[in-house]
Order: sequence, then structure tokens, then C-alpha cells
Amino acid sequence: MAPVIDPLYLFVFAGLFTPGPNVILVTTSGARFGLRRTIPHIAGIALGVAITSAATSLGIGALLLAVPALEWALKTISAAWILWMAWTLARSRGRAAEGRDRPFTLVEAVLFQWVNPKVWAVALAATSGYGSDLAPAWEAARVASAFGGINLFVCTFWTVAGQLLRYLLGTPAAWRAFTLVMAFALALSAAAIFLA
Repeated sequence: MAPVIDPLYLFVFAGLFTPGPNVILVTTSGARFGLRRTIPHIAGIALGVAITSAATSLGIGALLLAVPALEWALKTISAAWILWMAWTLARSRGRAAEGRDRPFTLVEAVLFQWVNPKVWAVALAATSGYGSDLAPAWEAARVASAFGGINLFVCTFWTVAGQLLRYLLGTPAAWRAFTLVMAFALALSAAAIFLA
């Protein structure tokens, strides 16, 4: 009998691989700083989505759906943070500059997952549509390992893609266009929060 892949993993992969705030940020970081300097950002995303999805599995997601004011507050904070990141990126000089220009730290990336609307949306859909008969703690561990492990791969892939993209960005004008496109994509993801 052939092994069967848990449909949760396929759903999480499809949900996290498609462009959203994390994909945009690590692709940009890969282009600007390279894979090695982006590793703390990647690790923070993987850890943050694991924690967020486990919390969702344990009932935080249901609380957000039950209390509309709490969901609205989360959406507002999310949009504000993403718009601030888009503004910061739009004002950057493209390729990594001296001084304070740096990729996300592990802690910043973990904290961002708590206001990342795409992670909450995928986690809510995954826990409601792909649950198992496991005890709550084991189910939370199952969901967290799926989200964390898959996102580690996804973010590494997009960071490497960004690093390869840097070879096409040979002029300051190309870097400027790239950062503006990525900043615009981030701003669009902020606007999309309120359409969901």
C-alpha cells in the first residue's frame, strides 16, 4: 500500500507558497542581503507561523471569529505594520546599504506572524478543514510542525530566488524599480486585509 500524504501538508504548502507578506519580504531580503544574512528572518517566520497555527488550533482562531472587534483590531494593526514596511522599503536604496539597513531579526519575524493576516487565514482554514482525531495538544503539534516545516522550505526557496534575482538588478535604476514593485505589492497585501 502506497503511503498517503496528509492533505493538511498539501493545503499548507499551497497557502504559504503563494505570494503574501512573508514571500514578498524574504524575496526582497534575498535580493538585498543574500541567503546567509536572511536566515534569522527565515527561522523567525517558520517559528512564528508554527506558534500562530498551534494557537489557532487550540482555539485562538475561534476567538477571533467570535469577537469581531478583536478581529478588526488585528486587521488594523496588520495593515498599519505592513504599510509601514512598504513605506520603509519604498524609501530604501535597493541593494543593502551601510549603517542601519539590515534584514529582519528572528524576533521581529516571529512577532510579525502574529499580525500577518495571510498566516491567520491559512491557519484558520487548515484547522477547520483538515483537523484530525488527535488530542488538542497533539493536534496543535501536528499543525505547528506542518506550518513551521513547510514555511522553512517556502521561505528558503523565495530567499534563494531573490538572491538569484539580484544578478538581473545590475543598475541603480533596476534596483529602484524592484524595490518600488515589492513595496507596492506589500501595500496591496495590506489593502487586501480588509477585503477578506
